Amino acid sequence: MNDWQRKSPLDWETYVNKLVKVVAVEKHEYEGWVLTVDPISATIVLATFPENEKASITFVMGHAVQEVEILREGDNDMKQRLARILAPEESQAYSPEELEKRKNALKTWLETNHIPVAEQGELGRTLCVAGVLTIDPPYGPEQCSSSNEIILSRVQGLVQGYFEKQH
Repeated sequence: MNDWQRKSPLDWETYVNKLVKVVAVEKHEYEGWVLTVDPISATIVLATFPENEKASITFVMGHAVQEVEILREGDNDMKQRLARILAPEESQAYSPEELEKRKNALKTWLETNHIPVAEQGELGRTLCVAGVLTIDPPYGPEQCSSSNEIILSRVQGLVQGYFEKQH
């Protein structure tokens, strides 16, 4: 067991959200932001942000780690950016105003395409399509729910197409 593997989860936690340089066996070096450290294997999960690309994830196996050097602390923006990597898209924070805007825009678009839609629930946050399908916040294809798989598939396709046109 190496020194890194002997550390406790509390020790490893001090590296999270920090830019580090990891020296591994055979002089391999990795640089990135620590997303997490696996408490069983001591594997370090690093994130890097290549220009104009989505985050890149690297795993450095715990048994290969020889040295970890902290290069820089993460600021709040970086902490949020790192948190978004692991968070499912639907849980990314939308303000109540943004959610209302998304709901109304999708509802208007569905109505424009002659698809019957109504708001339901205590706060009217859920859209109900043709009485057989619901769309919950933040109103993407993943939030569509129906026991009728054919309708579910078709409406998810429509919603996906709608959002692709928006971006």
